[in-house]
Amino acid sequence: MSKLGTLGARLHRGEIGYDFVKNRRIWYGLSILITITAIVGLAVRGLNMGIEFQGGAVFNTPKNTSVSVLKAEEYAEEASGHDAIVQKLGDGSLRIQVAGIDTGAASKIKASLADDFEIDPEQINAELVGPSWGEQIANKAWQGLGIFMVLVVIYLAIAFEWRMAVAAFVALIHDITITVGIYALVGFEVTPGTVIGLLTILGYSLYDTVVVFDSLKEQTKDITKQTRWTYSDVANRSINSTLVRSINTTVVALLPVAGLLFIGGGVLGAGMLNDISLSLFVGLAAGAYSSIFIATPLVADLKEREPQMKALKKRVLAKRAQQEETSRPEAADEAYAGEPGDAAAAVVGPRNQPASRSRGRGRPSGKRR
Repeated sequence: MSKLGTLGARLHRGEIGYDFVKNRRIWYGLSILITITAIVGLAVRGLNMGIEFQGGAVFNTPKNTSVSVLKAEEYAEEASGHDAIVQKLGDGSLRIQVAGIDTGAASKIKASLADDFEIDPEQINAELVGPSWGEQIANKAWQGLGIFMVLVVIYLAIAFEWRMAVAAFVALIHDITITVGIYALVGFEVTPGTVIGLLTILGYSLYDTVVVFDSLKEQTKDITKQTRWTYSDVANRSINSTLVRSINTTVVALLPVAGLLFIGGGVLGAGMLNDISLSLFVGLAAGAYSSIFIATPLVADLKEREPQMKALKKRVLAKRAQQEETSRPEAADEAYAGEPGDAAAAVVGPRNQPASRSRGRGRPSGKRR
């Protein structure tokens, strides 16, 4: 831990660091590849929308039902003719979801399930979700996401500048696309919990991005008054100075989410936890990645297009070239190439000090005759 703290302190002071901005084309290419994979998965497989979005029925059996999940799923699919999702709840009851059925079909399915489970039909609680209501929920979810995006862009444009707002918007789109694509590839059900998870990870991603942007804004106040650093150099230093903090917060956030996803959803079989835990896990990881590798390098790209930053970069590079030229061993020889031989020898050769007239004066052993 002490080594990690020392590393963070050295990164913050700029003593060491990795050039994220210089290698931005690698990160751009990697992000484009992942995004294309997510889009292809979304187009080919599509999203497994829950009944809250496409309508259907939910049947809840009594407590301590003896029928297994696989057997209940088989019964529900035979009775409805549609795919069914069965989850075993903590009290031993079963939650059976069947999408794309109407009210009349729900009554028949309920009676068929009661016969298969050998229980009274009144003991099965049926909840119906109409397709129109599910469509309204989906539309409201998209509207809420759109309003969130607009407010974020406006806030960042006011608090920082429009280039940072654009970079943050691109990073958010990047995170959403990857998360939705993973949902399509894995086949997890999309529920209102998924939407909540998306909004949560977008806020977390913005938090990480704003931390870097705030450091970058502070360090570039008077950047045009010096000739030591370009805007990309300062942007890279901002990333490195907050790198350990970003990694620590991401790991701390991922650990409990991983517990929900892999232990709660995988080992314990609590499938309802998968709805929100997968979006949180993928979104948190993608948000941390985009904050470091996408948002800040993109801001540097946009800023370097400004005339002032172009002129600054030209001055910085010229000064660095001059310093490199004067630091070469051959530079001293070239500087005195036109000087007379005695002058050059006097500079580069050994110098003979004249004998001091007072040498030996004041010494105890010195005798003057």
